[in-house]
Amino acid sequence: MNPKLKEVALVFFKLGCFAFGGPAAHIAMMEDEIIEKRKWMTRDYFLDLIGTTNLIPGPNSTEMTMHCGFERAGKSGLFVAGIAFIFPATIITALLAYLYVKYGQLPEVEPFIYGIKPAVLAIIASAILKLSKKAIKSIELIILGLLVLSASLLGINEVIALLFAGVVGMLYFYLKSKTATHLNSISPILMCLGINSIVAKVSAGKLFLIFLKVGAILYGSGYVLFAYLDAELVTTGLLSRAELIDAIAIGQFTPGPVLSTSTFIGYQLSGFTGALAATTGIFLPSFLFVLLLNPFIPRMRKSIILRYFLDSVNVAAVAVMIAVLLIMAKETLIEWQSIVIALIAIFITFKTTISTIWTIVIGAVLGYILITLAP
Repeated sequence: MNPKLKEVALVFFKLGCFAFGGPAAHIAMMEDEIIEKRKWMTRDYFLDLIGTTNLIPGPNSTEMTMHCGFERAGKSGLFVAGIAFIFPATIITALLAYLYVKYGQLPEVEPFIYGIKPAVLAIIASAILKLSKKAIKSIELIILGLLVLSASLLGINEVIALLFAGVVGMLYFYLKSKTATHLNSISPILMCLGINSIVAKVSAGKLFLIFLKVGAILYGSGYVLFAYLDAELVTTGLLSRAELIDAIAIGQFTPGPVLSTSTFIGYQLSGFTGALAATTGIFLPSFLFVLLLNPFIPRMRKSIILRYFLDSVNVAAVAVMIAVLLIMAKETLIEWQSIVIALIAIFITFKTTISTIWTIVIGAVLGYILITLAP
């Protein structure tokens, strides 16, 4: 195997095994592995990737792995990175689906997840600090970032906030510079799939189409995924709501993207072939979107007006990460155990050179100790 491809595979497989905490945490771990340790690209360009990834459908952190793989090892790197990142979650979820179908319940992992959540807060905070130093280039961008932060905390859809920030920032800086340039880049082509809901017997092919549709139009968090799958599966009678809730829970407490939920549901409905079909369907659009978009990012940076757009979207993306951090902290730091774990994780993250992956492991162990063993 090409040495760069092997490196890409190993890095993202490792991240796929330990990437808990949602897209903000995944991106923070990528920043540590790719920018700090390996210096595959500049932090400015990494920010550009975050900004543009937020504007297309699909799981943001998974698409970031694809972008990073592309930058390191070309088109092959894009596919290797994405598959390596998705693979651990898919295998773990498939195993849990098998146990769930056979025994009717999920294994007890809550103590470990309890410890991972506060540890993740420190990792996200560290990434925000580093990325904000590059994203904040003027007072105007600070103001724009604060507006996006306020909008996010008020519950406004993050994609709408990012697009609004990008357009407003682009127009403002363009008018300020009074420098007219021709728009010399092409927008990525968006998929429009008209696949009808399926109420007949579930085959692997039908599952593939259902999840392909969801993957092509999915924006936002796991809660949005829940709404889409509820409409496609529960209302059509293919799955009970209780089964869907269990599937979403699996996606939340396994490492990697929450879209591994698809593997669990696919297995429930059509065995291992269903799991494979559902997983392929939901992730395939992301590979295609990134393949179409990535070559245009450097061109966007060369265009003055689109550079203003990217700068504005980038600071907005950092603001969204701050909003995620604040919301997660409010939901997580409610007991002394979680506060202790968070403080230890902050010390490890900011005062030592210990890897973010080990921070996750330490958090999980501390969670188990403090919840199950402490009096």
